Amino acid sequence: MHSINRRSVLLAGLGVASTGALAACSSGSSSTPALVNPSGSAVTATEKKRKGTGRTRKVTLTAAPAMLDLGGVMAKSWAFSGQAPGKEIRLSAGDTLAAELSNQLPNKTTTSIHWHGIAMRNDMDGVPPVTQQAVRAGSNFTYRFIADAPGTYFFHPHVGVQLDRGLYAPLIVEDPEEPLSYDDEWVVVLDDWVDGVTGTPDEVFAELRQGMGGMGGHSGSSGHEGHDMGDMGDMGGMDTGEDSSSPSASASSGGMSMKFMLMGAESELLGGDAGDVKYPYHLVNGRVPADPDVYQGKPGRRIRLRIINAGGDTAYRVALGGHKLTITHTDGFPVEQQQADALLIGMGERYDVLVTLGDGVFPLVALAEGKDATGMALVRTGSGGAPTATVRPEELNGKILMASRLRAADDVRLPPKKVDRVHRVELTGGMDKYNWAINGKAFDMEDPAANPLTIEEGQRVRLDFVNTSEMWHPMHLHGHTYQLGNSGPRKDTAIVLPKKELSVIFDADNPGQWMLHCHNAYHGEVGMMAMVAYQT
Repeated sequence: MHSINRRSVLLAGLGVASTGALAACSSGSSSTPALVNPSGSAVTATEKKRKGTGRTRKVTLTAAPAMLDLGGVMAKSWAFSGQAPGKEIRLSAGDTLAAELSNQLPNKTTTSIHWHGIAMRNDMDGVPPVTQQAVRAGSNFTYRFIADAPGTYFFHPHVGVQLDRGLYAPLIVEDPEEPLSYDDEWVVVLDDWVDGVTGTPDEVFAELRQGMGGMGGHSGSSGHEGHDMGDMGDMGGMDTGEDSSSPSASASSGGMSMKFMLMGAESELLGGDAGDVKYPYHLVNGRVPADPDVYQGKPGRRIRLRIINAGGDTAYRVALGGHKLTITHTDGFPVEQQQADALLIGMGERYDVLVTLGDGVFPLVALAEGKDATGMALVRTGSGGAPTATVRPEELNGKILMASRLRAADDVRLPPKKVDRVHRVELTGGMDKYNWAINGKAFDMEDPAANPLTIEEGQRVRLDFVNTSEMWHPMHLHGHTYQLGNSGPRKDTAIVLPKKELSVIFDADNPGQWMLHCHNAYHGEVGMMAMVAYQT
């Protein structure tokens, strides 16, 4: 396992290195095949094929310390231009985004931006040390790429556990030929929050990576398919906040402080163990339930919700009290529309839903799955008092939709084709030693090209996720959108339940070196990552 300090030193070193450091990753060694360079000719050729509008959207993203008002709760964190979520970027499919990152973070902190879900040119993917040098404090870097696939996306750092700070924002790519009919949009960003309240993500990670060492109580069940669930009953207690320094919250077991590690978080939907981290707050659009974000609308109007889970360790069960949800997209791609009372969204996933608004005041509730805590926003279309901050609409226990129940829309379903390359992706590790990995091997940031999952341009590729662990993992592939099975939805992030298998297919049409990892910030950082790399 690589520690934060070791990784920080490595990334800082890359910040002053020449581009030869990246080229070396691509040249291959005696034991590995030669890999496509992230800035090589194959990447350039593919970028030239993308359909562009010729328009360029320029933005500046300043990453800096910020004191954030979460709705009466003040948090000392890092954010883009002083707000979290950051200001939404919206462009039309085919536009070029030119986003200048200005790193004003303290203490020589390096950073980057990963454009989550976007199939783009490899050297703009924002993954040090694989696709770029880390951006040093006091330095700037401009990301420039064509965003040719419409959909709901977001962006965040890909250095350490910075994902669990305030450095994230929505990225919406509009379809100039939008087939959906609706009156308005509301972008809804979900997040689990610890930074600057009870600690920092680095402190959380330092505690977690000590492992449980056989203390027990966090093992999870053997896995459950978990589709339409009724009343889930008692889902385990969560210490909800401000007293995390109390004797009970910081109780030692086996001599180890337990300030951040969450015990007893159980979910049938997630097949057992729901999460690792005790978060004092769950936010919707950057606000706590006591002082929520409010969408103002009119009865009878049809709105499109673009829901993004930007969290570090929490799946959310989302429902709008008094309403049905019509699911239209997941991870940017259309699905055969289905109606549900609630949906389950893992870290890194996005869902688009349509809702016809009723008359009154309604809670949009994000239940932290298995953690017995909620985030909330309000929809107000008429008079009436706001519901309590702890409201639990009955829809949360109605028909709950997961990606496994969806089918890709006809126009985005991959055509049948013989599979050319299969990779077994075994998800290994556990809480005992906190040794999350892929195929039993923690990803090595000092030698990222050591054990790549190699593919070739033009191939149909199948990844067989085999979860041998006792916990669920949201598995995210950069630079591509895969399909769940032969007819499931097109996604870039999918939940793999404990002791279960999930096969996904995609076409190798975007050359480069691409990360495949668990989007639990702490699982990924400790080593549950691999590289899917194109051979030259």
